Amino acid sequence: GAGRKGGASRALVSAAMLMEVETVLQTQEPVIRPSWDTFASSLSGIWKGVGAAFSPITAEMEPVGMGNTNESLYDSYVLSRVEKIPSGGQFSKVWRKTNWVTLNPFGEKVRHSQGGEKSKERERLSVTEQAAFNVVDVGPDLPSYESFDLGRSDALEEDYMSKEPGLVFFEDGSYSRGPVEILVGDYDESKYFLSPTFKFEQCLVKGCHKRLRIVHTISFNEGGADIQIIRVALYEEQWVSPVNLYDESDPQFDLKPLSQRRRTQPSELTGSWKVFEVSATPIFGEEEASQEGGLPYVYLCTETLKKRSLPENPVYFGEEEMLDMQDVTVLWLPGGVTGYVDVRKDGILCIGVGWYSDEGINLVMERDYGMDGKLKEVRSKSEVKRRWTEP
Repeated sequence: GAGRKGGASRALVSAAMLMEVETVLQTQEPVIRPSWDTFASSLSGIWKGVGAAFSPITAEMEPVGMGNTNESLYDSYVLSRVEKIPSGGQFSKVWRKTNWVTLNPFGEKVRHSQGGEKSKERERLSVTEQAAFNVVDVGPDLPSYESFDLGRSDALEEDYMSKEPGLVFFEDGSYSRGPVEILVGDYDESKYFLSPTFKFEQCLVKGCHKRLRIVHTISFNEGGADIQIIRVALYEEQWVSPVNLYDESDPQFDLKPLSQRRRTQPSELTGSWKVFEVSATPIFGEEEASQEGGLPYVYLCTETLKKRSLPENPVYFGEEEMLDMQDVTVLWLPGGVTGYVDVRKDGILCIGVGWYSDEGINLVMERDYGMDGKLKEVRSKSEVKRRWTEP
């Protein structure tokens, strides 16, 4: 197609995928509230990782830094130090600091390996899907993680996490963090400059030692009537050691920069899934503000068989006409990640992230806000693909 930037664009956006319940295997049952102490311990340690930022409109990589000659850089390496510290109250705090370096002036440009013996089964795929599959992860040769001194590099962020009202956490170290309430309602022209901006950070954990964090920065204009996604940042990290045993010279690190990772295709998430879900629902009441540890939540679990089907119009950006911006819901990101912000027909705002791995497992974290602007529910899901076909 015309106007493709630098070879095949692998960026992909789409409308929301459709998810229908086929069978309820286990109706909702209460589960024990996760322990804050166990959560804080799971988070603690030294994490090495990779990061990047993506356009909320096209899902293309966006620059995260500038090089020596003012060239844009698209990848980053990160080093996170996370420690559980006493707070003086009943609950410990979690202190975290992330250092980073930026690299890669090439963006997502890749060399394609042509053909391959599997070409027969790929003939049924669209040209763009074939292009995405044919990417051999050989981008430009980028400097290795070890070639940087991350311990002495710039600080990307430093903050504390406490048992705060808008933080929903699970014992494996996964969490969903954001405001407990977004101001919505009467739009006052005299205060047109007020467009509150919030960060929504969601973290998924795979097998204790790998985690994925996605941060959506969203501004709410005109009393929440106009929702604008400003930035989408993604970090994949692996746990390397407890904080007190960290050896800076330890070379263990095997994550490729995000520019060199394949993007999941919508076809990989379609079909039948066995879904185990834990939901957390806040209980708003008069006493919530006074108690340490914020808002009380009710945790429920359920197990279902669900069927996910393709949206009517996945759009490979840069190849076809852009669909109506209202339909851009899902960003298909490198490393098996989907990020989405969706206002559903019932007016509920859902901010979600999925992390698909080739073993056929999709981990999901979703955060819902009601029309009153209050946090409604957080869902943590583990979806396992059903391989066999029904008779």
